[in-house]
Amino acid sequence: MPEQGKVRVTQIASAAGRKPGQKETLVGLGLNKIRATRELEDTPSVRGMIRKVAHLLKVEDAS
Repeated sequence: MPEQGKVRVTQIASAAGRKPGQKETLVGLGLNKIRATRELEDTPSVRGMIRKVAHLLKVEDAS
């Protein structure tokens, strides 16, 4: 199995007043405040969560 890369996500906007499910998606990514940053495994499920709230995040390669 190839080694999976990492992706660094930073929350750049608030989840207040967003569509249902977007706040929960941020919590699932481990984010809860503006400027919070996490390094996550680059998997299809994480990429799908990032795509759902891409307008609230800054995404960088963490390798």
